[in-house]
Formats: sequence, C-alpha cells, structure tokens
Amino acid sequence: MKKAFSEILVEWQKSSGRHDLPWQGKRDPYAVWVSEIMLQQTQVSTVIPYYQRFIARFPDVDSLARASLDEVLSLWSGLGYYARARNLHKAATIVSSLGKFPDDLDGLSSLPGIGRSTAAAISVFSFSKREAILDGNVKRVLSRVFAMEGYPGEKRIEALFWEKAEALLPLIEIESYTQGLMDLGASLCSRTNPQCPECPMKDCCEAHLSGRIHELPQAKPKKPLPLRETDFLVLKKGGKFYFERRPEKGVWAEMLCFPERKEEEISEDFVELPGFIHVFTHFRLKIGACLIETEKDRAGLWLSMEEALSSSIPNPVRRILEGIRRLSP
Repeated sequence: MKKAFSEILVEWQKSSGRHDLPWQGKRDPYAVWVSEIMLQQTQVSTVIPYYQRFIARFPDVDSLARASLDEVLSLWSGLGYYARARNLHKAATIVSSLGKFPDDLDGLSSLPGIGRSTAAAISVFSFSKREAILDGNVKRVLSRVFAMEGYPGEKRIEALFWEKAEALLPLIEIESYTQGLMDLGASLCSRTNPQCPECPMKDCCEAHLSGRIHELPQAKPKKPLPLRETDFLVLKKGGKFYFERRPEKGVWAEMLCFPERKEEEISEDFVELPGFIHVFTHFRLKIGACLIETEKDRAGLWLSMEEALSSSIPNPVRRILEGIRRLSP
C-alpha cells in the first residue's frame, strides 16, 4: 500500500526539515504570531535577525502593546510591507486587553492582520489544533503534487485549494505535517529551481511525473506595473535633517519621511541627488531628491543622520541618507 501524502511529508520533515528556527518549539502564541506575520511575503533568512531584535525588545504581547507605534515601525524598518507592523501593534493592544490570546480560529482571525492561513498556523503550533494552512508555498506544493489547474488567487480556485488542504490533514502529528508543508515549499519545491530528485514526493507528484513541473502552478498574466514619480526635498540644517510624518493611510503610513518638494521651494543652491526606482507590489515609484543646506527654521522634526537611521523611515529614505553619508567628506 502506498503511503499517504501526509505520512510521507511527516517522515521527511522529521529527517530533513527545519528544526532550529528561533520561534520553533515554544508553543507560545505570541512568538508564533510575530514570526508568522514577519514571514508573510518575506523569506526566512531575512526574517530571522528582525525577529530576534523584535523579540529582544518586545518579549511579550504586553510590552508590544505598551510601545509606541513609532518604536515598532523603527524596528520593522527595512522589512517592508509596513501595514503588517501597524496591524501587529493594533492586535497586541487588543490581546493585551483580553488578557490572553484567542485559542480558536475565529478569535484569531478577528485580530487585525491575521487571515485564515495565519490563524491556522498559530492554532497548529501554539494549541495543536487540526487546521489547514494555505500560503503561497503550500499552494505551489499542492498544485504540483496533485496537478491542480488554475490561477491561485481566483475565488473558485482558492476554494478548491482550501478543500484539498483540509482533506489532506492527518489525524496526528499536525505540527510536523504543517511545518513539513512550509519547509518543502520553501526549499525543494521552490518556484524557479525545484529540486525534484531530492523531493520526497517525486514518486507521486503528478507535475513531476508528467513533465509539467515548470508549468504549475499556473501564473496569472502580469500587467506592467504603472510608473509614478515623486521628488523629495532633503533639508539639512546644522547637521540635522528635516522630517515629516506621513498620513495615517497610504504609502509609508505614519512613518517619518522627507517632504515632497515643490518647485517654489527649490533654491539656487542645491545638490541633485542620484535618482532611483523603488518597486511596490502594485506600482513602481521613480524617486528623485535634492539636498539643500539651509539656515531657515521650520516647525517639525529635525534629526541627525544616526537618529534618522534608527527611526521609522522607509527604505528609500534610508537609501538617500546612506548615499549622503557616503558623499560626505
């Protein structure tokens, strides 16, 4: 009799999966939650140092709830997708007021920033609940092993993926099974360079057996990302730089940023800084900046280079500051 998908996966995870990640084995919903939020759309190798710094500063949900949003965003700076950090802070205040983490799928899913799959992962690793996860890596594994057609993300196809993910759940060893799904999708069953000869599913993977491994999952045709433009006014006075806080909604919400420049603000004495393009999920942003040494005062926040680099600033602002530092004698 052939082994079941879940049995093969559990055996592989125990022998070849990841066992030394800093959030593993704790059964602490706070630690699991922080790691799962950071891992959304971000690779494990990138997440680990951010996670370690974050947990060192905020070891529990109460300390995170008491912190200012600016401090949270500062520690998150460079990790991207800053709405995750804002939702993390909001959810922490809710959980702290409740006195404990919800231990069911509905309660977890009601918290800001926690969707169905993230809630399931927290339920599995913290409370040993038998729940199905379905992130991008899992969809890729299921799509290939079971030759599931269609574009992941479409409503009808998503329903089929959830149905398959739930049908495959084992009755025991749910933690090893869930971690195995994550590990397999993140390692051997990668998007562009799958290591099929080493995969434990090679003898039952329909995509591999039919020579369709690079066709699945089907990719939705991409539209060209629109290009937008902005120009920053980098004001420097006495070794300090001027910053404004962004609005509560929109790009880089509530983070510190240079003001966007207006033509009437440009003096004759300025230095045009190298421009570059920053890519977001839904558009590209062409960024220009000019540096002006000024003696004029302006109401707002003036920060030294080091103060700014340790604050909650977006990556493009960090890039501009580091470029200025390199140019400085």
